[in-house]
Amino acid sequence: MRCKKSLIITLLGLFIVLSGCSNLSTRQNNAAAGAAVGGVAGAVLTGGSALGTVGGAAIGGIIGHGVDEVTPKKK
Repeated sequence: MRCKKSLIITLLGLFIVLSGCSNLSTRQNNAAAGAAVGGVAGAVLTGGSALGTVGGAAIGGIIGHGVDEVTPKKK
């Protein structure tokens, strides 16, 4: 019973967090994806260091934000 309750709470929390991202612009989506990938990469490369994770997320977010500027615009 406890496991089922934990699963329901986790799924509800995930739903709430993801529903907040439904109306982001392309630039914001790119920044969020870059921060997520950068955070994981920073954690892996530094062995789980908090500073490496935060640094990777910051750099990934900056790069993701800039991706929109270099992609060609469709007319």
